[in-house]
Amino acid sequence: SHDQPCYQLETHNGHTGKVSRQTEFVLRSMEERNIRFVRLWFTDVLGSLKSVAIAPAEVEGAFVEGVGFDGSAIEGYARVYEADMVAHPDPATFQVLPWRSGTSTARMFCDITNPDGTSSA
Repeated sequence: SHDQPCYQLETHNGHTGKVSRQTEFVLRSMEERNIRFVRLWFTDVLGSLKSVAIAPAEVEGAFVEGVGFDGSAIEGYARVYEADMVAHPDPATFQVLPWRSGTSTARMFCDITNPDGTSSA
């Protein structure tokens, strides 16, 4: 018998299933590496890097639901009256950032959608 935790998440369509190996790796790595912040990276329409920081406790929910943010603050993303956007982190892009000593920070790249799941582009 293994003492490894088995993570289960509810997916967008409501079905519950085992998470991917990549997602499990991210959740385990954050704990093992004492990650304090996870930066969710994406680019605006001009290609400039943008970032939303979340705590490790929020990552599991981010894989399921995404992370909401104000798209009107990002160049070319949304007009003020349709400002809500959702960042969906890609667990395959998880990487611990090497330049912070003491507390560890990681990053993942994100797909950006509207709240209804449609593409933002």
